[in-house]
Amino acid sequence: MTGHLPVAFVVDDEPAMLDIVTFALETQGFETRSFRSAESAWAELTVSRPDLVVLDVMLPGASGMTLCTRIKARWDVPVMLVTAKGEAPDRIAGLEAQADDYMAKPFHPRELALRAQRLVRRGDAREPVTGAAGMELDVTSHEVVVGSRRVPLTVNEFRLLAALMARPDVPVTFRELLLLGWGESDRLGDRDMIKAAIYRMRHKLDAASPGSSAAIESIRGTGYVLRTGA
Repeated sequence: MTGHLPVAFVVDDEPAMLDIVTFALETQGFETRSFRSAESAWAELTVSRPDLVVLDVMLPGASGMTLCTRIKARWDVPVMLVTAKGEAPDRIAGLEAQADDYMAKPFHPRELALRAQRLVRRGDAREPVTGAAGMELDVTSHEVVVGSRRVPLTVNEFRLLAALMARPDVPVTFRELLLLGWGESDRLGDRDMIKAAIYRMRHKLDAASPGSSAAIESIRGTGYVLRTGA
């Protein structure tokens, strides 16, 4: 995004909420595009890619969860879900749809905008990561290479695997993984968020190369470790 303002797609069927979110983002340097349904946002996504999607969960037609899942299945675009539901099970459901962040209404517009900025900056921070346990990370495409197969990962899955690969055979705590994966060290439902992301990642690895996910070992009550077999 160097040289241009970050672009955010804002999807909400309530005009007042669209105005609040777009104004908050624009005051923090975003360009915004507004959509009243998942279908209209998807149609635009097929021809142009934003730097961020801010997405209401409750929409007419396809839900925000459905749109989030569709986006993540095809592109490495950060998604922030916004919803009136703020209980832990709802937050976890949103993260299981592979959202990168989750804002519960009511929220402070500046907090939303600052968290949006953080998501976009994290997407730009692409540091080389040394391969380990027969896997290599492609920091440009957010894919992991297992043998001859390339496996697409979401932003959070990529960051979690990068954290494990950076410290092979050394346990990485839940707190560290939360900080490295989501930029926070304390958050409601944090272990469930991490476990859900690791579960999805391991499923993808095994689909590409059966048994490859065995290197990612759960350390009960502590976190995870990437075993190299050395």
